[in-house]
Amino acid sequence: MTLPLPVRNRLAELILDALRERSARNVLERLIRSCEGDPVMSDALPVGFPVEFFDQQGDRLTLKGAYRRFHDEICERVGRAWAVVKDWPLSDHEPSLRQALSEAAALFDARLDFEVHELLEPFWMRAEGQVKDALQGLIQVAVGYHHLANDNVSGARMLLAEGSAKLLGQRLEDLDLHTFALAVRHSLETFTQLGAEASRKFDWSLAPRFPRAH
Repeated sequence: MTLPLPVRNRLAELILDALRERSARNVLERLIRSCEGDPVMSDALPVGFPVEFFDQQGDRLTLKGAYRRFHDEICERVGRAWAVVKDWPLSDHEPSLRQALSEAAALFDARLDFEVHELLEPFWMRAEGQVKDALQGLIQVAVGYHHLANDNVSGARMLLAEGSAKLLGQRLEDLDLHTFALAVRHSLETFTQLGAEASRKFDWSLAPRFPRAH
């Protein structure tokens, strides 16, 4: 189920902040505890807690009615994010491209594809030449898998094809993008054969791992 844009965007912001800020990790941890059944008390909230998505009932907060049907999806996403960031060394607020690519790899492999887009886009905007093309390819691949997970099969096919084409024969910060591009194309061929049911039937273990330096 596709998350409402305000929730998706706020969670992405929180997840990326948690790579760099202890306070954001505290919020994610509190959200995890609420998903496990620990009531959210209004007098004991960590700084930055997304109160805008909750209603107050006495001294407790509960998800607003419009978001309650997304409870499981929110908790599943927060859980994947927490698995990435809980032991991640706090990094610089202005990371190097190499550092950002390492973070992108962890997020991508946790299927936090929208967060990969948000993380890499500022680097793409500042880049030039081959580096810009490579970053655009990585972003397009991430958004392609994001579309696939959200049942936008045609959008997924288009972006995975375009993104992988930009990565063929490329390297970036010692990363082998060519092999990654070939793996993306293989998964694209696989889910294309599934037709309209691709989002439901695609075996996500076939999605490639993000390239890493060796």
